[in-house]
Amino acid sequence: MSHPGLLDHALLRLDAAAAQLEIDADVIEKLKYARETTKVRLMIRMDDGSRKSFLAWRCRYDDTRGPTKGGIRYHPDASADEVEMLAFWMTFKCAVMNLPYGGGKGAVQVDPRTLSKAELERLSRAYVQAFANIIGPDRDIPAPDVYTNSMIMGWMADEYSQIVGQSSPAVITGKPIALGGSLGREDATARGGFYLVNHLAQDLKLGASHSVAIQGFGNAGQHYARLAAADGHKIVAVSDTQGAVMCAEGLNLDALFAAKKDGKSVAATAGANGHVAISADDLIAAECDLLVPAALENMIHEGNANSIKAKVILELANGPITSDADAILEAKSIVVLPDILANAGGVTVSYFEWVQNRQGYYWPVEEIHERLKVIMEREGRKIWGVATDKSLSVRTAAYVHALSRLADAIEAHGTQNFFTS
Repeated sequence: MSHPGLLDHALLRLDAAAAQLEIDADVIEKLKYARETTKVRLMIRMDDGSRKSFLAWRCRYDDTRGPTKGGIRYHPDASADEVEMLAFWMTFKCAVMNLPYGGGKGAVQVDPRTLSKAELERLSRAYVQAFANIIGPDRDIPAPDVYTNSMIMGWMADEYSQIVGQSSPAVITGKPIALGGSLGREDATARGGFYLVNHLAQDLKLGASHSVAIQGFGNAGQHYARLAAADGHKIVAVSDTQGAVMCAEGLNLDALFAAKKDGKSVAATAGANGHVAISADDLIAAECDLLVPAALENMIHEGNANSIKAKVILELANGPITSDADAILEAKSIVVLPDILANAGGVTVSYFEWVQNRQGYYWPVEEIHERLKVIMEREGRKIWGVATDKSLSVRTAAYVHALSRLADAIEAHGTQNFFTS
């Protein structure tokens, strides 16, 4: 494993939540380990006629509350430990939102930018061939993640349907609309976070108009910028892997979107519209009310957490803040809306897609937005209540909220106390 202890690190959050609840030891025993992690080598024919193999994994962490659910990422640094950690987070995320799912995750160790489109299709279909017995509409339902998209999900769903000999759109979510995808999936992660911030704005002491800095200007970051700006908030800084720009009066979003569409960095917009280039690392310290990390894990750490000036952090990425940084932010009274709540709009609309696939009946986008808003507000309010009542960080409160649901499901099968009494 290339990152020893990633899951151990995530389990610290489980311990913190367990300390707040009276739960049976059986529950912790079940949630400490992944139920099953499968590792394979995918062999594909490259365009030049050679064959190349890629390591791949699928983890089903826990299925007490239903079939496992979680994305597939293509990344050169993917590892089994990372996949298990992400599947652990998905277990809690689905419980936070009260979805009838457990947590899963998958990955291929590859830099997809080095593959042609045809090689990418062969790799995606090879993944489904390898894991056809693991995944299934009632067993384990993948979705897109880092460097995977709706087209890749379409190839995967097609491959699975060919293997089982019948159309099975519900095996995978995040598909193209024409292949059974759901309306509203594209901006679901950002929209869920946006609904959450709006709902809790008064509690968070955010004004009717607030300033926003976004780290990571990919799918979630761009959609959040669009939604927040349309609601009258100022986007004052954004970054991507190549650089960052800021403008205290508010960035010109059209210029940013145009640059990204042309395959350029947001830094390419510097010098016009009042945009000033800054280093991507400096974005963390931008003057703003709300900081939105929307990139990868561990972007806010011991080394930079002290420089944060935002009042509130919305985790649109998975695990962007290390536990060391959490302690620093808590000491500075910065409120963190944690990933398992803040970015759960994505998995919630994935759930809607799965339900629509199984019904063969598709909902209008307004209905999807309304259903998402109701769930984000309901669970956000409950977690805010737990945090306030027990004087906990919102992250610990979210884990407490999820753990109580997982504990109810695990204890419903009988615990040591039941069997010995």
